[in-house]
Amino acid sequence: MSVTISIIFDTRRMKMKNKKFPTKIRVIHKRETRDYQTIFDLTPEEFKKFSSPRIADELQEIRKKLFDLKRISENYAEQSNPFEFHEFENEFVKDNKLFRQREFKQFIPQVAPDKFDYSQYHDRFTLFQVKHPHRTSLSYCFLEYVKKLLQQGRIGNAINYLRAYRSLESFRGIVRLEEISVAYLYQYEQWMLDKGNSKTTIGIVLCPLRAIFNEAIEDGLLKRDKHYPFGRRRYQIPGSKNLKKSLTQLDVQKIYYYQPDEPLINKGKKMWLFCYLANGLNVKDMIHLKFKNMEGEYIILDRAKTERTARGSARPITIYLTEDLLEIINEIGNKDRSPNNYIFPFMRPGLTLLEQFDLLNHVRKIINESMAKVRAALSIEKKITNIVSRHTFSTHLKRAGASTEFIQEALGHTDKKTTENYLDSFEKEVKKEFALKLTAFKNCGIQEKIGMD
Repeated sequence: MSVTISIIFDTRRMKMKNKKFPTKIRVIHKRETRDYQTIFDLTPEEFKKFSSPRIADELQEIRKKLFDLKRISENYAEQSNPFEFHEFENEFVKDNKLFRQREFKQFIPQVAPDKFDYSQYHDRFTLFQVKHPHRTSLSYCFLEYVKKLLQQGRIGNAINYLRAYRSLESFRGIVRLEEISVAYLYQYEQWMLDKGNSKTTIGIVLCPLRAIFNEAIEDGLLKRDKHYPFGRRRYQIPGSKNLKKSLTQLDVQKIYYYQPDEPLINKGKKMWLFCYLANGLNVKDMIHLKFKNMEGEYIILDRAKTERTARGSARPITIYLTEDLLEIINEIGNKDRSPNNYIFPFMRPGLTLLEQFDLLNHVRKIINESMAKVRAALSIEKKITNIVSRHTFSTHLKRAGASTEFIQEALGHTDKKTTENYLDSFEKEVKKEFALKLTAFKNCGIQEKIGMD
């Protein structure tokens, strides 16, 4: 629909202070008319002179400013796709010194019903209770993205986005994406550092924000060349440190033979060892294993993560059932081995996605708290969490001579770069050993052979 913009002279009410009438910019769109009062008040005689070729310098300056204002308004309307009154008011009229400032009605975006029941998430995700001032406001854009994640069952990711929003909202309130500039991001980074946060934490917040920007650009709400603050010669998100999470073989040996006195700690240790020995399986895939996944000497499964992210290209994970894995299943697994029963006694049919997410976090907590006590008992230097088992598995395979491609398949990665991030560096002792080999000739007595003293 076209937008019509004109200058009008409103003679309905005379201003008593100066006996003049206001000039306004009138905008007509979709049969709706809105007038925006300018700072220029004129008498009827002065307004009539606008069509004269020669007028006083002061009046000529007013005419020029009014016609420039009309022209710029028309350019804005032409570039808006689609044109929205609330955007015109917030982006063009508000804080414009040529307009009389007034309060505009708060824009509350109307979200088309998507037939997805979000009621179970309302208490956990406070974004559902926030009033959004604009459809490019931080709160509205984050909520729309969170809703997509919830529809896909990616509750953990949705919670990460909620945390990112809370951090940004605490910094400078519910700003609009257009207000987030390169300077804003550098100021946010410094604000976070001043609060004692690491650059890794800053990256964890700003990566979701970058995704929000890309989504808004894709939806036509923003222009990349005008609004996008990330990238080369703009703001670059701090990279996270590649922390070395792999344990040594000696550490694993200590854990393997350690016998905790407390049953819960022993259970946590057994689950950690199961993940380590089962191709570095993550906890989510472990608790979803069913007895039908056991096929002869192997466990065969599709990763929950790649079922969503790599449809058609993901390969099933094949795990050889060693004696240790079978022993752990016999010790802490379910006794009912019906094909559709879960191997471990955590998951059960009928749980909502949110209940499954909470259960997953409960199991992770059991493992991490148990392994923290094992670590203390064995005086192991590095932290031992559920993710460490995965890194340790991949690193030990690499040092045993396995190719990166083999490890990639064992882990269920679709991208080789992801696998490479898991592979830990060799210990200092190994580096020392190879460095000394570079000058091993010093012990060969070669100086005598070439006539050196």
